[in-house]
Amino acid sequence: MSRFYQPFFKARRAIVQVFQDRNIGHGGETARLVASGAAEMVVDSLPSVAPPRSAAHHWRLIVCILLPFAAGFYLSYLLRTINALISTQLTSDLGLSPGALGLVTSVYFLTMAVLQVPVGVGLDRYGPRRVQSAFMLVAAAGAALFAVADGLLTLVAARLLIGIGFAPALMAGLKAIVSWFPKERIALANGCMVMLGTLGALTATAPAELLLQWTGWRGMFELLAAATAACAALTYFIVPERRMTAPAQGSASVNLRSIFLDPRFWRLAPLCATCIGTAWALQGLWAAQWLTDVERLDRAGVIWHLFVMTVALSAGALLLGMTADRLRRHGVRPQTILAVVAALFITAQLALILRLPLPSYLPWSMVAAVGGANVLGYAILAEYFPKEAIGRANGALNVFQLSGAFALQYAPGLVIGHWTSETGHYPAVAYQTAFGLGVALQIAALAWFVQSRA
Repeated sequence: MSRFYQPFFKARRAIVQVFQDRNIGHGGETARLVASGAAEMVVDSLPSVAPPRSAAHHWRLIVCILLPFAAGFYLSYLLRTINALISTQLTSDLGLSPGALGLVTSVYFLTMAVLQVPVGVGLDRYGPRRVQSAFMLVAAAGAALFAVADGLLTLVAARLLIGIGFAPALMAGLKAIVSWFPKERIALANGCMVMLGTLGALTATAPAELLLQWTGWRGMFELLAAATAACAALTYFIVPERRMTAPAQGSASVNLRSIFLDPRFWRLAPLCATCIGTAWALQGLWAAQWLTDVERLDRAGVIWHLFVMTVALSAGALLLGMTADRLRRHGVRPQTILAVVAALFITAQLALILRLPLPSYLPWSMVAAVGGANVLGYAILAEYFPKEAIGRANGALNVFQLSGAFALQYAPGLVIGHWTSETGHYPAVAYQTAFGLGVALQIAALAWFVQSRA
């Protein structure tokens, strides 16, 4: 073993030893060192994880499990939403139309949607640490390619690589939380992780604007590529890993089949796809365009709105997780909370479309907050399916959420492009028509969800 890698493996050995001293796992089964060429640390696991026994144990779970995966999700959210900030530069530098801009941005979601099910199977089989660290190197390559892109095809290829690399960013953290945290704290832990991750969207506003003025969008993507590669290394060397038992032949397909045939899944998926997918699509691109073309705000006003929206997104993820955790004790299930959130989301969009005399921060903050409602969907799935299959279940739901985000981010560009811009601005009716089509789908999905539950 080279001297360069010895400090990293010593650090991992110390981390696993701390877990061993506290008897993490069922019946005191503890971590052990695998004497292989890579000297890889693996923690043996049994189906259940004992509740935290001390404050120190609780902080070890946060530092060694929650934070590394939250860092990866943070970068994925930053790269997901950064195009809203640099859309003007991309359009002017590379001559992109609204449809092309929508394609470049939304193809990120399409790639992630295609990979959710195989990534979920991989997480259940190989564990989140290995999958996350390997995929993030692909994301780093995509960010580096985006930095040198000179046309539409190169931009699309770069966003495809970024989408591939961050395909497990959320699910890997959710899988790790289900594996290590007690069941009654899953919704809260999910909320904390999503809240920390969505700070990436916060970074993609005023802080990124300062960086943009210093380095330009190409230099900014070079820095993002380096940060992504560093996060991959951090995940590989810091996160302890439970030994994954190989599933029986054909079990993965049986489990996936049972998930997709479960009627409870089909009640949930359309609502998450239309509401959460729309929230991601709007915050990732079209909110900035609406504020520029319809509200006629200057760049400072647009950036400030995006900043407030990302604060609402982060706070919404945490508050929804806490709310689900507390109301569960009083018999209120996360399904009920999700239905209420969807109704409020539709109301906020109608207020925008109808141009009601409200402060624009109010409806846009509500739109952004719903982007964190996926914590409710994952908490619902944790009730429906065992933890051994939760990677596949979350992946199946993400297929619909990310596909919805792709369609609902790409389609508005096609609709808006049917109108002619005047002095660089598209008319309000173009955006109202595009957004209204999405609201119609959300109303239908909410009606199906409520009627099916009844």
